[in-house]
Amino acid sequence: MFAVLAAALAIQSSPEADVAAVLDRLNAASTAADGEAYFALFTPDARFVGTDATEHWTLPEFRAYAAPVFARGRGWSYPATERTITIAPIDCRCIAWFEEKLVNASYGETRGSGVLRLTDDGWKIEQYVLSFAVPNDRADAVVEVIKGE
Repeated sequence: MFAVLAAALAIQSSPEADVAAVLDRLNAASTAADGEAYFALFTPDARFVGTDATEHWTLPEFRAYAAPVFARGRGWSYPATERTITIAPIDCRCIAWFEEKLVNASYGETRGSGVLRLTDDGWKIEQYVLSFAVPNDRADAVVEVIKGE
């Protein structure tokens, strides 16, 4: 009986579903301002690339930035509205990359993309890139604003 149940559960799981679950837990932890749960989802050598050109952080740098925010009980919420996950070919299946459309109360539609690695502790984020989605017909105006600073 238990073997049948275990087999059924194994069939329901897939690398793509496991990666999606990590990304969903990332958003849940940041929304709850749970820094411990949030940073546990990253590899020790992870990188976080934020929306500002200066935001290319190692995990310790990103933790230093986020820890005071989380300590105040504040976080950020970027639930995915659409996501594409690709697992490396069958001979490896230890690397995944993703692209997701996100929604944020302040910024509207944003994008997340990155890479996860399968570790002994499950899938962990090696790189996460958060970016703004700029419509092509507004790109020139956005670039002019940035150049004007």
